[in-house]
Amino acid sequence: MLSVGPPRLLSGLDQVARVDRVTHLTVHGSQPDLRADELVDLAENIGLRGRGGAGFPFARKVQAVMDSARRRGTGTVVVVNGSEGEPSCLKDTALLLHTPHLVLDGASLAARALGASEVWLGVTRSDVEQSLRSAIAERGPAAPALKVARLPERFVTGEGSALISGISQAPALPSGRRVRSSDSGLGGLPTLLSNTETYAQLSVAARLGALEYRATGLPDDPGTTLLTVSGNRVVETPTGVPLSYVLQVCGTGPGQGVLVGGYHGGWLTADAAASVLVSRESIAKAGASLGAGAVIPIPLTTCPAGEAVRVARWMADESAGQCGPCFIGLPGLADDLEKVVRGGGPGALDAVRRRMDAVARRG
Repeated sequence: MLSVGPPRLLSGLDQVARVDRVTHLTVHGSQPDLRADELVDLAENIGLRGRGGAGFPFARKVQAVMDSARRRGTGTVVVVNGSEGEPSCLKDTALLLHTPHLVLDGASLAARALGASEVWLGVTRSDVEQSLRSAIAERGPAAPALKVARLPERFVTGEGSALISGISQAPALPSGRRVRSSDSGLGGLPTLLSNTETYAQLSVAARLGALEYRATGLPDDPGTTLLTVSGNRVVETPTGVPLSYVLQVCGTGPGQGVLVGGYHGGWLTADAAASVLVSRESIAKAGASLGAGAVIPIPLTTCPAGEAVRVARWMADESAGQCGPCFIGLPGLADDLEKVVRGGGPGALDAVRRRMDAVARRG
């Protein structure tokens, strides 16, 4: 792990491999408390969005949970999605292994603001589970209660309803119901569900305040973000830094092009990768998405089309198996792509297009 500029989320890791509770408080200081309205204001002022891929505004999530709890007259729950199921992403794992107290602080802050009695952390790796349990033990008895659930290490585990189902000790599979977790999540209660890095950013912002937080990065996309470069290195960088510089610091270049945002992201040509900035807007204008922060250059020795087949095959294997378009359509799409790579010609390309049309926005 390394930082391009002054570290925030990775502070302290220049001294120790894992920031324990004492080192955490020495580096970051005590976590302030916020009322629910102050939490919403802070998240709005810094433009905090979910860092798991979709980029949903965090303030709107908090407000939705508040409104639902008030309307129903119930309590609330806070859930941290630490599953990180894509093989190209390691940033959340890095936080939970090396700076777990920053995540616990952010989730606890949100829980106290919402009056939630429990924080649940859903994870899939045994080393992450042990790191969190050690961190919770270091904190001693505290409110809200901090609890960890170990779930299957699969891509679909990270889907919101699947994560909540797994924490509830049911199969960790998507529910298929169009019910938001903010209305009815864990235990049927309004649930604030967000990604690991989101809560870590919240913890930093609460300590710094909106003005100081916004002093780093771009005016319309402030702060820092974590990137996983080449699937094996985690970088914290202010927004607005050229992506080419991040790649250079990591000892690589754009190669034949860069897959940004993970397997649900998009491709940047080598030329585009040389000109974009690390920001949602800049990358979106180039035709890709920052997503979950994965940055994967394709080496000159790798066949890009073959890599596309490998990704398609992986996604087909990770299907929940709950509906035809995924269970049948995705393996078929991977087969058709492989025929293209093997020289199938225009007919094979047409088959890929037909298959893509058949599965689009379904399942």
